[in-house]
Amino acid sequence: MKLSGAAATAYFAKPDPAATGVLIFGQDAMRVAMRRQELIAALIGPEGEAEMRLSRLPAAEVRKDPAALMDALKAQGFFPGPRVAFLEDATDTMAPLVTAALKDWRPGDAQLVVTAGGLTTKSALVKLFDAHPSARCIGLYDDPPSREEIEATLQKAGLTQIDRAAMTDLLSLARDLDPGDFRQTVEKIALYKWGDTTPLMAEDVAAMAPATIEAEVDDLIDAVAEGRSGAIGPLIRRLEGQGTLPVTLCIFTLRHFRTLHALATDQSGQAVFRVRGPRKDRILRQSKDWAVKRLEDALGLIVDTDLTLRSTSKAPAMAVMERAMIRLAMMKR
Repeated sequence: MKLSGAAATAYFAKPDPAATGVLIFGQDAMRVAMRRQELIAALIGPEGEAEMRLSRLPAAEVRKDPAALMDALKAQGFFPGPRVAFLEDATDTMAPLVTAALKDWRPGDAQLVVTAGGLTTKSALVKLFDAHPSARCIGLYDDPPSREEIEATLQKAGLTQIDRAAMTDLLSLARDLDPGDFRQTVEKIALYKWGDTTPLMAEDVAAMAPATIEAEVDDLIDAVAEGRSGAIGPLIRRLEGQGTLPVTLCIFTLRHFRTLHALATDQSGQAVFRVRGPRKDRILRQSKDWAVKRLEDALGLIVDTDLTLRSTSKAPAMAVMERAMIRLAMMKR
């Protein structure tokens, strides 16, 4: 049986203890590993591995000793309780072995958990688990986690009262961070809110969010839009040291000033809904500080800078970008 979306999220949290096995596959190895850990913990409990009720079987070892898989399913442990045989990094070449294991599986045997990389719907393993009457097949794709997945992660961390704006910011973070970093961020937020009964606010999320390169680019663009020319040089040096390209800075700056221009010229009041995230209030203030004519001049300067960066000019690209940003900051004055 194939599971996806909310059904898959619910199954990871509360799997069927009588199922024959589960296949978890996906390109993102971190996401697959996290879900596998969650599933196995739900099946055998927090002490299951310490009580030797978990058998780990790397695919390379099973290829050398095909009987190891069946032995792990049938073996009886010293401690009572459900058992799991975990086959790691399986490929379609192992489909015959897994087919035989599922065929000989009997109630009381260990449940088989198989992880694999990026498989397609035509994969032999996917077809096997999808068609089996008491097995599950779950594919994890590179799509951002759903709201249900994020809420489940927050609930596990003890965060149940969440302001609407904070949830919007968390959804943005989930899109920008990989699953492991996002889970660590949620755990850090939960520790920050420990013993605090007030709802989680956007300010709390902003305080605990990891500092990414994009966040540092935002700091640079804020300095430009707010006329703080003295802060531009050090911020550019830091971003340059991290490998950020001048063209990237130009693209982000152009996008930001287009947003400011849209806000400044909007008569319907709809443009404000295009601005989201923890920087919303700051961006709205910036749009009010700039005259429309100066924003149009700024956009012209940024476009000219972009053309220079993409041309055959021999001028140092980062110096060109830094000079343009200082001129932009001076325009505000």
